[in-house]
Amino acid sequence: MNLVEADAPRAVIVVSSHVARGSVGNRAAVFALETLGYPVWAVPTVILPWHPGHGRATRIVPEPEQFAALMKDLEQAPWLGEVAGVLSGYLGNAEQAHAVASLVQAVRAKNPRAIYICDPVMGDAGGLYVAEPLARALRDVLVPIADIATPNRYELEWMAGVKLDDMRSVIAAANEAGPATMLVTSAPAMLAGGIGNLLLTQSAALLAEHRIIERPPNGLGDLTAAVFLARLLDGQPAAKALQSTTAAVYEILARTAKRGGDELQLETDAQSLSHPMAMVQLRHLMHPGRDRRA
Repeated sequence: MNLVEADAPRAVIVVSSHVARGSVGNRAAVFALETLGYPVWAVPTVILPWHPGHGRATRIVPEPEQFAALMKDLEQAPWLGEVAGVLSGYLGNAEQAHAVASLVQAVRAKNPRAIYICDPVMGDAGGLYVAEPLARALRDVLVPIADIATPNRYELEWMAGVKLDDMRSVIAAANEAGPATMLVTSAPAMLAGGIGNLLLTQSAALLAEHRIIERPPNGLGDLTAAVFLARLLDGQPAAKALQSTTAAVYEILARTAKRGGDELQLETDAQSLSHPMAMVQLRHLMHPGRDRRA
């Protein structure tokens, strides 16, 4: 049975940050999923007026007990059978990771075919930008139970505890990280002046790459995880899902940059989510499993 059948579950629970202005966290993921036809249950982990990268701002994080109680309500909701996927992103504190894990378990009990994507939002090239207990909770509580994890290269580097300066080291770290499927963003590219998304599954290592756009706005990881989940729920095979996701996100990024936008302009470029026209190079790389057998 394909998840696109009319009577199949289609809702997605997205657990991430909420900003009043901008296209990051839930604002990016919910827009993308709903534009692509998936109803969303949106759970804010923290409320901010804008992305912290724009400057200091008020930060409202639910009390752990309140957050856990809200998540428990969702676990017991009579509509839980509608849920086809869970996507978790930026968390407000380490305690939230355990509530997310409990919710994932409840969703799987109702729908064993549900997909859980963990985007372990914790840092970038400058290092961790969350407290270390939260980073450890993402690594130790949520990434191991995910069907798919979508760290950027620097987050994978922190989880692995080693520098990842080349494609071979990134593939090796992704292979050891836990989930059977890893989508590593900001991966090294073979294209000169490029950057890539590396997808490692149990049977394939795929790289989708495009040219680098300097000083990109925030939200690319949130958008990538959401679009990739939608592609999988549509029934797309891994290679097509990777290429079309990368093309959509790159196209929106390029158009936003051309206009000089400081936030992804999803509302202007919504058609890019469904029908991206950007050219993305897809490469099939040596899978570490095959490499060991050679």
